[in-house]
Amino acid sequence: MSVSADRIDAARDRLPGAFRVPLPVRLKRAAAWALLLGLFCYCLWAFNFSPARIWTGLGRLGDVLSFMFPPYIWTSWAEFSEILEGLGETLSMAFIGTILGAVVAFPLSFIGAKNINRLPFLRHSVRRGYDVIRAFETLILALIFIRAFGLGPLAGILAIAVSEIGTFAKLFSEAIENTSDKPVEGIRASGGSRLQQIRYGTMPQVMPVILSVLLYNFESNVRSGTILGIVGAGGIGFLLSDRIAAYRWDEAWSIILLIIAMVYVIDWLSALIRKGLIGEQVTPA
Repeated sequence: MSVSADRIDAARDRLPGAFRVPLPVRLKRAAAWALLLGLFCYCLWAFNFSPARIWTGLGRLGDVLSFMFPPYIWTSWAEFSEILEGLGETLSMAFIGTILGAVVAFPLSFIGAKNINRLPFLRHSVRRGYDVIRAFETLILALIFIRAFGLGPLAGILAIAVSEIGTFAKLFSEAIENTSDKPVEGIRASGGSRLQQIRYGTMPQVMPVILSVLLYNFESNVRSGTILGIVGAGGIGFLLSDRIAAYRWDEAWSIILLIIAMVYVIDWLSALIRKGLIGEQVTPA
């Protein structure tokens, strides 16, 4: 059914707010956009973001890229074994750090889940503890642990583990809270204890999500381990930083290609594990 123009005009006269955004709202939107644009322009000015500087930087970047090609090919096992050892250190650092973080975070996640812990003060205190841990970037933790324990993979392992405690505890507790109460109620009705309710009612629901989160974060920690190596935590990142500092750009590019290949293989294997053990329907939180 068509509506005449006269009826539309009459409706606009009766309800002008339905056909046009009120003036105060338009002024607030304009002020917000002006503030955002002003802040953006100020940041460009404060950081000396000029076309001349960008053009000069692109020229230098082109020079660096030209030094990277062709990629370096290792001709002796002694050279290549050092690179493989660095890749292995990075992979081991990510694996051990992920496992240690999960082991500590797993029991903490139950204390932070509202359907497990019915004490609001304790639950909220533990959750704020998650936030405090997650506030520290892994790179900052690595610098602190390098100062305490010295150079090497140990500092990287501890940095990844501590960082993952906060992340895993938060994700695990949210997964526990999102479980269904029906299996728990069935076990309770049959006389099961509180631990049995958690073991047989909650855990079967939450374990696929936990395994999926573990695999996803392990992939991420492999990439983080490379960055940690650059600041002195060992692994392939340390070798990459050494080659860049020595202006051996062709060898640095070869190392970058190996890192990309390693991350790709890990991602592919993790997808296979998720599909085989968990199923395609479960994705990381």
